[in-house]
Amino acid sequence: MSSLLARLGRAAYRSRRLVAALWVLVLAAVVAVLVTVGGQFDDRFTIPGSESQAALDRLGELQPAAAGAGAQIVFVAPEGATVAEPRYAAAIGEVVAAAAQAPQVAVVADPFTSQALTPDGRAALASVQYTVQREGLDEGSLDALQEATQAAEDAGMEVAVGGNVFGTTGVAIGPTEFVGVAVAVLVLVLTFGSLLAAGMNLLTAIVGIGVGLGGLLGISGLISLSSTAPTLALMIGLAVGIDYALFILSRHRSQLAAGMDPEESAARATGTAGSAVVFAGLTVVIALSGLSVVGIPFLTVMGLAAAATVLVAVVVALTLLPALLGFAGTRLAPKPGSRAARREAATVTGGGAGRSMGERWAGLVTRRPLVTVLVTVIGLGVLAIPAAGLQLALPDNGAAAEDSPQRQAYDLVSETFGPGLNGPLVVLVDGLDPATAQQAAGQVAVAIGGTPTATPGQFEGGLDDVAYAAPSVLPEGTAALVTVVPESGPQEQATSDLVAALRDLAPELEEQTAADVAVTGQTAVAIDVSDRLDDALIPFALVVVGLAVLLLLLVFRSVLVPVKAAVGFLLSVAASFGAVVAVFQWGWLADVFGVPTTGPIISFMPVILMAVLFGLAMDYEVFLVSRMREEYVHGAEPRAAVLAGARHASRVVVAAALIMFSVFASFVTIEDVVVKAIAFGLAVGILLDAFVVRMTLVPAVLALLGRSAWWLPRWLDRVLPDLDVEGARLAPAAPAPEHREPQPAAH
Repeated sequence: MSSLLARLGRAAYRSRRLVAALWVLVLAAVVAVLVTVGGQFDDRFTIPGSESQAALDRLGELQPAAAGAGAQIVFVAPEGATVAEPRYAAAIGEVVAAAAQAPQVAVVADPFTSQALTPDGRAALASVQYTVQREGLDEGSLDALQEATQAAEDAGMEVAVGGNVFGTTGVAIGPTEFVGVAVAVLVLVLTFGSLLAAGMNLLTAIVGIGVGLGGLLGISGLISLSSTAPTLALMIGLAVGIDYALFILSRHRSQLAAGMDPEESAARATGTAGSAVVFAGLTVVIALSGLSVVGIPFLTVMGLAAAATVLVAVVVALTLLPALLGFAGTRLAPKPGSRAARREAATVTGGGAGRSMGERWAGLVTRRPLVTVLVTVIGLGVLAIPAAGLQLALPDNGAAAEDSPQRQAYDLVSETFGPGLNGPLVVLVDGLDPATAQQAAGQVAVAIGGTPTATPGQFEGGLDDVAYAAPSVLPEGTAALVTVVPESGPQEQATSDLVAALRDLAPELEEQTAADVAVTGQTAVAIDVSDRLDDALIPFALVVVGLAVLLLLLVFRSVLVPVKAAVGFLLSVAASFGAVVAVFQWGWLADVFGVPTTGPIISFMPVILMAVLFGLAMDYEVFLVSRMREEYVHGAEPRAAVLAGARHASRVVVAAALIMFSVFASFVTIEDVVVKAIAFGLAVGILLDAFVVRMTLVPAVLALLGRSAWWLPRWLDRVLPDLDVEGARLAPAAPAPEHREPQPAAH
């Protein structure tokens, strides 16, 4: 592996103009496609094969208008008044008429006709049905609906517009998110002590992001791409793009400081550090591609999109970076006497007062390795305690910003009509006899909601947590809908239990009506997605961790090192889950991080956090432990190899971790709660995994294990291919030719 990559680096160095021109052409082509085609997003959470999705698709066939996006207009009269008073009733009538004329609106249900009034008569709810899904709405359609409510506001009523038409339609990237890039530049300058090296590092990352993200947006018309996917790809691509170039460039400068020829140094850096980059990138790609195991299309695309961006970053680091090294030549070598030169010299010699901070820290944590292991494991375990209370759900308007119209409508509906009306369930009864369809629909409604009592809105019998059930027969007469409004909110466990109870009741209802009965609606789909993700979490972890452990087995030719890496990851990811639960679910420091509301965690956050954090954790593992193994393979004693590896790699790992943390932390400022939770979990996970697990726990465990850490059964040693990540097969490097003054000719 190292020999092949060294030849690739040497070829890119020598053909630097051609390589640079090719990357410029690729970037220009991607930008041209993006400008021509543009980006399209699809934020529907679909789950093929589920009962709710199949019934929703069937409903779209039976009544296409019912499959469109829906909106709600909530009217609340002033204190002491009712909406039935002539002034307010007339204003509501004007709003309903104006809303019906708004673009792409199919029908508006008058609240007085549909009896969508509160028992005290103070609030009314008008339902708006669009002809298209949320993604198909034209620009200005929602603004027109908002403007249609002016008459009610002029009458002195409180009005809010909400509903599922207000979903996540895009994630806005603002200037705050680029603070992370500025911090990354500062870290690079401090790490290299060179603006040229820092700029070169950042340039390769930008090219990788431009090609990867631009290509993704360019093909968004061919795939179902959620608006969160490009943001995730941007976060990960930017972080790994900087880190991969950092690792190779750092090795190159160290070799230049030791007097190596620039071309030879570029080749060797690509062969050795580049090998670590390849395998680190493969672990990230495996982890992100593993999201396809879950079987949910939008999550699969999200994972593959981010994986493709990482793959581009690896290719850029192995080709474009060596070409740029060729343009720079000897200018990247630290100047004699400079701080960078003294630091590189201390890294090469090591020991004594010249020891780096990384080596000093490794010496400290390996002095009493068992104590270090116990303290770190117990500490991470304490941080992981809140993770036991993790609750999952898909986001709805209750998670929107408090000043947004959809959140205001959501809160008004909850206060006036009850939280269940924000997440009604739909029972589809398909295959009815038109002659008895009305009667059959009524039977289903009674079985679900019970029989009405003298008190309006109250029922006897029926299922628990049902506020009411309203039947309606579709125009063809062969199918009916029963709208079931729970007493609990859409993200509460009681609503999930109600969905399960409805499905348990379905066989009995099918026997009574001789028709097919299925539970659907956006709330039921969201519950099914969360259940699918919850069920897939363990298989996903086993597949991803298993494949990555196998890959690390090939890299390190050790049984215990990959197992240690996996266990360390589980500790850091559990602690990250604990931090996310504490902030986003329990509300600790919620105001500090700008969390708009607390509640269940986004249901796909755990698998994304596991995938990304595992890949990045293995980056640090490969970067750090490969240098330790390199020293061990070259004859160092186990503890000395740990210290030497820390001396060589700790500065790079610390810089990489700080860069990734700053990039992810900058995305915590985004208002979108989905991205905010993922970015927060990744930022916390990076800090814990890099500094607590890789820089502290790993050296202690390796020192504790001694030579057994690198043990591999002989039969397995013979079977496994030798990938030579350490570059042992590379020819010894020749020093850079010394410059000699011309001597006068002899006479």
